[in-house]
Amino acid sequence: MELNENTYYLKLNVAIEALIDRWYAWSHLVSPATAALNVQDRHLKIMESYIKNPKIHAAAVQNPKMLGGPFIDYEGGRVDEIKGLYDETLDKRASLLEFGNALMELNRMLQNEAKGYSLNTLYEKVPPILRGYVELIYDLNNNPNFRLFEYLLYKSEYYDEAAQSISLQLVEADDSRSFVLSTPRLNDDNLIHLHIPFKSEVIDELFKMKKTPGDYNTIKEKLGITTEQEPLFKQFFTKEAPAEFKHYTGSGVRTRYFGHACVLVETSKVSFLVDPVISYDGYETEVNRYTINDLPDEIDYVLITHNHQDHILLETLLQLRHRIKNIIVPSSGKGSLQDPNLKLMFNTIGFNNVIELDDMESIDMQDCTITGIPFLGEHSDLDVRSKLCYHIALHNDLKILFAADSCNIEPAIYQHIHRVLGDIDVLFLGMECDGAPLTWLYGPLMPEKLERNKDLSRRLAGCDFEQGKSLVDIFKPKNVFVYAMGLEPWLVFISSIKYTDESRPIVESNRLIQECIERGIDAERLFGEKTIEYN
Repeated sequence: MELNENTYYLKLNVAIEALIDRWYAWSHLVSPATAALNVQDRHLKIMESYIKNPKIHAAAVQNPKMLGGPFIDYEGGRVDEIKGLYDETLDKRASLLEFGNALMELNRMLQNEAKGYSLNTLYEKVPPILRGYVELIYDLNNNPNFRLFEYLLYKSEYYDEAAQSISLQLVEADDSRSFVLSTPRLNDDNLIHLHIPFKSEVIDELFKMKKTPGDYNTIKEKLGITTEQEPLFKQFFTKEAPAEFKHYTGSGVRTRYFGHACVLVETSKVSFLVDPVISYDGYETEVNRYTINDLPDEIDYVLITHNHQDHILLETLLQLRHRIKNIIVPSSGKGSLQDPNLKLMFNTIGFNNVIELDDMESIDMQDCTITGIPFLGEHSDLDVRSKLCYHIALHNDLKILFAADSCNIEPAIYQHIHRVLGDIDVLFLGMECDGAPLTWLYGPLMPEKLERNKDLSRRLAGCDFEQGKSLVDIFKPKNVFVYAMGLEPWLVFISSIKYTDESRPIVESNRLIQECIERGIDAERLFGEKTIEYN
């Protein structure tokens, strides 16, 4: 295509970070109740610690054993800026912090006063700012709890789009960004910060330009680029067209591994993208990878397996929003604090094509059937419902199971499922079998500090060798691919994982791969990129 003077493409290595209060946004920062507790018990505590002891943080960040810990990565500097962000958070998020305190107060009241009798009289003791947003409940063992009317919270002052912003940058090296849960994004000469809510359509207009050229002056104006920002902004654009995507036209199925848990499944008529986490193109790399340029112009279905920050990556999803026809998400626990509603979250930030799926519920299409499969483990024994494995039955008789981080704790469940769905052809299985302890991700939501030995026993963990072998025994796949390990260097800033050959997930997955090969099953642990075609 011949471009006029003001028409450009967006470079393929332009990244967007969705930010809330200048922290890398993930689903628990979008939902108001979980956001309140994460700001209170994660962000403010990390910033407080850094302000008091920046040198401790600087040393910890350099220690590989501390990777993923609550340490700010600014080399002990920029303390005044962190103090400024801390003060600004206390000021601008005062009502949200009050809401978080009220949630903890409500829990204490219920634990102290709900003794199995009717809860009707306790509604008058609900903190005033929670009135109308909660229902008081017992479980069948008479343990008191509450559930949230989450939709109403999104319509209240506690959901504040003014806290949302985006940053744009050129990614020019793998593993170049600080861990997302620990380091806020301060101003930087290589970043452009823009106060734009996540639902804004201008984000779609910008990222369409990675594929279709657009008018530079128009997008600059719509984004509100200042005179000071423009020299860097100009560097984000090029006259060079990206390579043309070649759609799969065969009679079978093509699968492409993009890293971590992200897999593209294509037939000549339909495409599925599982847990989108896409790397960038346009810079020298040691590891080959597929990028956004290797995706179809339209993605028929995006499948989300569960609500963790490395499987719902807003950075990728916002770039792809204009290409996605449908998103399938697991249905949630309907108001449980630890299980915010994914459909509601996606709808609120501009995704209007979200389908909820329950355990063993199917979506039938002309060329395939997608079935949600129970997902065990990975959530530290919390009552989290928003998690599904996906069984894709293509009508050329190929059956693929994406088990993600599901841990086969109770094989009887999958034996029952096998009686319904039968053998499969391809198994994608996560084997990050160590996993972080419960409080690493869910600690801010817990009213009481968990004893360390209990915390360490409840892990965010997938299958080990025996659990993986059991799935192979049950479903008898012809191909087994170990994935979702966070191995790729461009994922460290999200996963905080760096393995050695002695790391238990590597040892256990090696055993499973060897076991499969000895049985005549094609098996490997995926890394970087992989294309497999089935005819």
